[in-house]
Amino acid sequence: MSTSENNQIKTNGYIEVICGSMFSGKTKELICRLENAQQNNQRVVCFKPDIDTRYDKSNIVSHDNKKFKSISIKKSEEILNMFKNYDVIGIDEFQFLDKEATEVCSHIANSGKKIIVAGLDMDYLGRPFNFMPRIMALSEKVTKLHAKCDDCSAQGNHTFRKNKSEKLVQIGEKTDYLALCRRCFNKRIKKNE
Repeated sequence: MSTSENNQIKTNGYIEVICGSMFSGKTKELICRLENAQQNNQRVVCFKPDIDTRYDKSNIVSHDNKKFKSISIKKSEEILNMFKNYDVIGIDEFQFLDKEATEVCSHIANSGKKIIVAGLDMDYLGRPFNFMPRIMALSEKVTKLHAKCDDCSAQGNHTFRKNKSEKLVQIGEKTDYLALCRRCFNKRIKKNE
């Protein structure tokens, strides 16, 4: 085997998930992994749902302002028309995609590509968020990140919505949401009942 063959990164295709509460560093970690892939001479593309316009329409952006070029999509099936020339496909805010997203990711992984998705694993009421449990079950690797609880500074893994809106999807930031530990989350939920 030649030296150049030894240096090639072989992939049989797989799905990796980065999940956690808001403010846990999911997007920052996704960007780090995509940049590492680029440094290893892999061809990388990143997608995000078009409803996420908090910071930028053409980049995914972490809360500490780290950016990575992305393509905004309305439907997950759009990725099927664009992934073939890439080795690594990133998807941010996976929980906001449609129900076909898990099948799209499986199809791409089955074709030998690496998929890295990032998203909230639980909604503002502490329930599994949309299709995140399914993609986590189908993935080869899951990394769960934690924030610092805004109330007591313990390890936070819940996202608490400050307002009374009952809409499942509400794009927001620190003005709208808190990261909380289990105890503080349960206290606030009881107070709002």
